[in-house]
Amino acid sequence: MTTNRVRARLQRGLAKALPATSQERAAALWSFSYFFTLLAGYYVLRPLRDQMGIAGGVRALPWMFTATFVTLLVAQPLYGALVSRVPRARFIPIVYHFFVVNLALFWLFLTAGIETVIVARVFFVWVSVFNLFAVAVFWSFMADLFTSEQGKRLFGFIGAGGTAGALLGPALTIGLSVPLGPTNLLIAAILLLELAVFCVHRLERSGDAGQSSPPEQARIGGSAFAAATELMRSPYLLGVGAWVSLLSFGATILYFQQAHIVAAAVHDAGAQTRIFASIDLAVGLLTLAIQVFATGWLLKRFGTGAAAGALPAIYILGFTTLAFVTSVAAVIVIQVAQRCMNFAVANPARQVFFTVVDREEKYKAKNLIDVVIYRGSDALYGWVFDLLQKAGLKLEGISLVALPIVAAWLILSIALGRVQERRAAATQGE
Repeated sequence: MTTNRVRARLQRGLAKALPATSQERAAALWSFSYFFTLLAGYYVLRPLRDQMGIAGGVRALPWMFTATFVTLLVAQPLYGALVSRVPRARFIPIVYHFFVVNLALFWLFLTAGIETVIVARVFFVWVSVFNLFAVAVFWSFMADLFTSEQGKRLFGFIGAGGTAGALLGPALTIGLSVPLGPTNLLIAAILLLELAVFCVHRLERSGDAGQSSPPEQARIGGSAFAAATELMRSPYLLGVGAWVSLLSFGATILYFQQAHIVAAAVHDAGAQTRIFASIDLAVGLLTLAIQVFATGWLLKRFGTGAAAGALPAIYILGFTTLAFVTSVAAVIVIQVAQRCMNFAVANPARQVFFTVVDREEKYKAKNLIDVVIYRGSDALYGWVFDLLQKAGLKLEGISLVALPIVAAWLILSIALGRVQERRAAATQGE
């Protein structure tokens, strides 16, 4: 009897966290596992990237952000050509296998101790590229699998898979970086990426969740350069692109403030890495609870506009705080708050934005927005931060400059949410 009660409670808990049909549940569980292994691999690398960013020189950060953008400009049409010519079931594994080969090469260079500073800077750029491409491909896949209504119900749970992976990644880094050495953590990241590819194969076999005609074997077609045309002809996509650029603005300014504050207050590389890993761990714990129990309800109750707008609201509070207090504790609290709100609420809402565009736009224009525009904005705002410092502004003054910009971002969020809801209603009425 006790066992039956426990089983019944678990079933009720699963039904609450994952309100879905059996077909939807299977697709959501494999998507959860896919995102779990993908982000676990990334978060093994992230603290190492942040430490290498400092090792490469804080003053070199704008150049590294610019190098990331240039790399993405080259990679975007190559990715577009792959998407146009290769079915979804093949091009997604190809992307991840390519990154695995790259990691193996980094392991060889770092193990051999070749040009440590240069490799650190290249690794910083590479991880930034990998993060955007790997996650953008994942969410394009999700927008292709699920409808707008399904996304509101399931994207929170699926996102929780990534959050759980984000907990495992820093835990591995904290526990293994000393006994194994940071370089050997690249091997763990390789294994996790290969598990993500396995989940992709299983997800393809399970079929699209509720779509009338599974498109996984169909080529998307079109031009390798179609993304720019798709973006320019759609005010809605332009608005989403502006939203992502403003997301980059807030994240970049705060990241540079974090780098300067931590570099000035903490001088040991190991201690710096531990701080960054601890931030990741705190973000993961808080985000996971919200995603499992609240994200779906919040999206259905308040809509995508309010959910997306919650993130700029956090930045308004954060930059107001940093205008008066520039301490390690303050920047840690703000980083945890904004990243938690981004992953748990705003990002699922942003992914639902793309469920109401056509299939080619989901893979090409979306990738252009999530990868090139986002990282191009990083490069731009990195130089803006540098210019503001050269103009004589301290970190407090830069926070004041940022406030009206993130306020405009909040207004844009509400407007995009209204358009998305109208498009979703029109699609359901057809």
